[in-house]
Amino acid sequence: MNSLTMKKDNCIGVFDSGVGGISELKELVQLLPNENYIYYGDSLHAPYGEKTPEQVFELVNRVVRYLLSQDVKAIVIACNTATSVAVSRLREMYPEISIIGMEPALKKAVSTEKRNKVLVMATPVTLHLEKYRQLQRKLEAQADFVSVECPGLAKRIERGDFEAEDLKMMLRGFLEPYRGTVDNVVLGCTHYPFVKKQIHEILGDLPLIDGGKGTSSQVKRLLEEKNLLNDQSNPGSIRFESSMGTEEEIQNYKNLYDLYEV
Repeated sequence: MNSLTMKKDNCIGVFDSGVGGISELKELVQLLPNENYIYYGDSLHAPYGEKTPEQVFELVNRVVRYLLSQDVKAIVIACNTATSVAVSRLREMYPEISIIGMEPALKKAVSTEKRNKVLVMATPVTLHLEKYRQLQRKLEAQADFVSVECPGLAKRIERGDFEAEDLKMMLRGFLEPYRGTVDNVVLGCTHYPFVKKQIHEILGDLPLIDGGKGTSSQVKRLLEEKNLLNDQSNPGSIRFESSMGTEEEIQNYKNLYDLYEV
């Protein structure tokens, strides 16, 4: 694949281990409504956050190769775990295409006015990778970070029914010990924005920070640099695909897309 053969009306590929990246897709469509999108959810293998880094890389590389076969003009890894594990290697392997990843938005959570306490919710894999630890160490002079592993949360969010008591109990188990002790919360997984309301019910009206807007802005900038922004005047299309290969799962993606509010 050669960047010179890319066309403005080619799709932007967006993928996640499941439904989480739909939150980022919604951010992208809000900023770039005239683009065409393929959203690929690897729900068959979700969640990535509890697999080994090598398992995650193999899964991510398989999806990237599929999206390249669909002639996408950019790929957004709308998954913090997949980004942390794979994005550097993928950029080396596929230099001909822009690959944009997501990372926990720690920098956005740091206050310039006072030293604040930041709670970081993320998957076990993300929090244990050296890449995350390096980012946290760089910012420790400016803020205090509390890293909270949330095993099973992304998998539970995949099932939907966000008002169910079992999901609220899981969130309380992760978050109640920090009620009244932190200034803001970093949502370090693209699944977590789907339960902002439930997090607020536990922790109060704290700022909840994710990397969605920053990632979509980066996509726009890179496409502008390559003169690949779609210049059509009509809204673009969205094609949903899933490794589950079922119409039920595709409909689930569409329902969540309609439900999610940017």
